[in-house]
Amino acid sequence: MEAFASRDFRRYQLARVVAILGAEAQAVAVAWQVYSITHRAIDLGYTGLALFLPGLLFLLPAGHVADRFDRRHVILACYTLQCLASIMLAVHAISGSQNVLVIYAVLFVIGTGRAVSGPAGSALVPHLVPQEHFVNAVTWGGAVFQISNISGPAIGGLLFTFPLAHFFPGTRLEGAGIVFIFTVATFIWFITLVASLHVRPGRMEHRGTSLKVIFAGFEYVRHHPILLGSFSLDLCVVFLGGATALMPIFAHDILHQGPRGLGVLRAAPAIGAVIMSIVLAHFPLRRHAGHKLFTVVAIFGAATVVFGLSRNLFLSLGALIILGAADMVSVIIRSSVLQLATPPAMRGRVSAVNSLFVGASNELGEFESGVTAQWWGAVRATIVGGIGALAIAGIWSVAFPKLRAADQLTPEALRVELPEEEPIPQK
Repeated sequence: MEAFASRDFRRYQLARVVAILGAEAQAVAVAWQVYSITHRAIDLGYTGLALFLPGLLFLLPAGHVADRFDRRHVILACYTLQCLASIMLAVHAISGSQNVLVIYAVLFVIGTGRAVSGPAGSALVPHLVPQEHFVNAVTWGGAVFQISNISGPAIGGLLFTFPLAHFFPGTRLEGAGIVFIFTVATFIWFITLVASLHVRPGRMEHRGTSLKVIFAGFEYVRHHPILLGSFSLDLCVVFLGGATALMPIFAHDILHQGPRGLGVLRAAPAIGAVIMSIVLAHFPLRRHAGHKLFTVVAIFGAATVVFGLSRNLFLSLGALIILGAADMVSVIIRSSVLQLATPPAMRGRVSAVNSLFVGASNELGEFESGVTAQWWGAVRATIVGGIGALAIAGIWSVAFPKLRAADQLTPEALRVELPEEEPIPQK
């Protein structure tokens, strides 16, 4: 737990725990509120679209903002915006309004705050801990995210059904309104803790704003095979191996489980990820990072195939736990490569490029899973996706030998292959 020796890291992770709990609880309340108003499944899809679109529109400018301004100030501004948006959701819910367009508009604002704060938050972490503790910080950061991601929806469900009117007769604060007030409180707590950080990263990019500067992250990734290989590996594997989108079909039609069974299946990958995070926090990855990356990607693909073939709930859960654990190792290695192989002045824009890859893989992966399941059935689609992930691991290990040969997760080791002084081509 070396990373927690840093005061700023402790405070930032405590802030993240609370903010993720609030955001996940809010997501549950929004979904339930929208469906209660419209009773149409398509309207639930629009909530995800409202949150996703700002990422497509603002991620590249957000990367430039993270490098041009103090990253701590960017995060504070974005979470203040999200806090105000959650207040608007609470007012809307308490008023009893049935206008879902207002909800979508507020969700777009929340998505904008997330899109702009994402690269800044990712690029801030290396400033919070000594360089030698960065991988440990990434590992614990992953555990914090997974634990909060599991707990947040449960808290949202409990608060949504909390009988506040029983204790305070006549109050109009109930259901979604209670959850939104809780989310506002978590964001205020986040803002307070981040404002108390001692770190002052300052401005990293000193060139004037231009399209060339904004797109410099793409240029940097394109000319650095370790980063390009890492980003594209995640994109292709998640695109092909997205079994989670089909879990309702497996739970209902194949494993013959009810909603509780579906909930357990959805939680299984996160459980595996948390367990692996704790293991790696105590036994960190020290050597042969590239070989281990391709190994765990192959394990991810194999576990996906096993899940697709399974007709037993416990075997399916075991496959998903292994899948989640393998994915966590991959996340830790790729997140470390992202930050350590990138000069500080470029981290915001390179993080934005990575966010585009990750967002595309998640969203398009769910779409791909749905289309192939419609064509071939859920079982065949999942098995083919797992085999495809295995194939990608093999092809990428040959196509990106520098990524395969990556050894220690340190700037010195990675920047032997990725020299910081290598110029970005100038016109």
